[in-house]
Amino acid sequence: MTTDNLIVIATLVIYKLALVLIGLWASRRTKTEDDFFLGGRGLGAWVAGLSYAASTSSAWVLLGFTGFVYANGLSALWMVPGIWAGYVVVWLVFGRRLREETAARNHVTIVDFMTAETKGGMKPLIALSSALLIFFCFIFYIAAQFGAAGTAFETQLGLPRLESLLIGAAVILLYALLGGFWAVSVTDMLQGALMAVIAVVLPLAALIAAGGPAEVWQTLQANSPDGYLTLTGPHAGFVFIGFVLGVMAIGLGPFGQPHLISRLMAVKDEAARKQGFQIAIGWAVIVYLGMITLALSGRALTGGEAGGEALLYQMANDLFPAMLAGLIIAAVLSAVMSTVDSLLIATSAAVAHDMGVVRRFPGREVLISRIVMAVLVGLAVALALALPATIFSRVLFAWSALGAAFGPVVLVRVFNREPEGWAILAAILSGFGMTVFFYLAGQIGGDGWAGQLAALPGDPFERVVPWIVPLVLLFVFSRRAAKASG
Repeated sequence: MTTDNLIVIATLVIYKLALVLIGLWASRRTKTEDDFFLGGRGLGAWVAGLSYAASTSSAWVLLGFTGFVYANGLSALWMVPGIWAGYVVVWLVFGRRLREETAARNHVTIVDFMTAETKGGMKPLIALSSALLIFFCFIFYIAAQFGAAGTAFETQLGLPRLESLLIGAAVILLYALLGGFWAVSVTDMLQGALMAVIAVVLPLAALIAAGGPAEVWQTLQANSPDGYLTLTGPHAGFVFIGFVLGVMAIGLGPFGQPHLISRLMAVKDEAARKQGFQIAIGWAVIVYLGMITLALSGRALTGGEAGGEALLYQMANDLFPAMLAGLIIAAVLSAVMSTVDSLLIATSAAVAHDMGVVRRFPGREVLISRIVMAVLVGLAVALALALPATIFSRVLFAWSALGAAFGPVVLVRVFNREPEGWAILAAILSGFGMTVFFYLAGQIGGDGWAGQLAALPGDPFERVVPWIVPLVLLFVFSRRAAKASG
């Protein structure tokens, strides 16, 4: 094993020990179901803002977004205003209503909020259906993250994939079991801070190595494909419009993500919410601009020959001495692994709370929630080991699918309308179902109309169209509430 690998491993060990210590600290504050799933609604601005940012982007922005810009050039930047707008809507438009009503009514999950005014037998049916969708999407998503982390440890450090996966899963399970939402939020805050540091230091080093902005631009002009340095890219006409709508619509996803909405439900007061937004959007500006700089500078340095999603690893190794490169790589690998924790809390809440498991054991809500979480981790690890990676790549549409399923319902209720129970259920199922339909049509391809539409650049039909039917249903079959609840 090389000295570089030993540095990375030592850094990871220290980081993982810190996570466990955070779990032990947070366990003292975890006494009730509300504590376990929402941190007792006591999140301050820094914890709420940075943990939200890390949960919504995490390693994806460092690896996936960087690779997307690296491959597509300036046309990829249309994604950024959509993502930033998502922060604005969730925190400033949704935030106050979500925080006040969920606190007043003691809601624990996004499903509680969506069904607050639903009467009769529709309420448990909606809760069960929603919980099953969250479980289906997130259990595979968690397994995919475990698998990706195991592969990353194997390729970057030469460690056995099985052992890496099991150790990483055990650490996450330990601190999440001990401290619940508090532990997850604090560790995500640390992860977000690390990502912000990386997003400043590494792009700056790459830009300097490439000769500065002017030199990067000249190099890209000489060596890049046609359209790389234009905002339209290779697209024109309606295809370009569809591309822009599709990539910007990624910003719709957060509207219905249980693990993100919970941060707004858990923030302690209005002052913390407003300051938390400033922290979160400031983080998003720094990190996304940094990754754009890294992608373009890296393209100039490598001539387009590097793997886009491996660019960050390559730049860290090429531009920094072993110890600093090791710290950067360790931070990224930790981010890949700890992305799971927020998804794990959300899935546990769906199974334990929304499915009503904890209600069968009054007084033991936290214990039952911990048991549910342990079972979920075991299932996710088994899936990661048993199924090929190609299976996981086909279920990572969860972001768009849950956004289209729950986002319209949250949006309508925030704007003070109360839909009929059957309309809520129909909206959830149609939003989810249409996303799956267009996703599968794009995967399968073919000459039919569905395959051609789904294959459009930017996936506009997968990300935009599934919102239309739910919104129409919810607005038509709803009444205007006398006043905002709570």
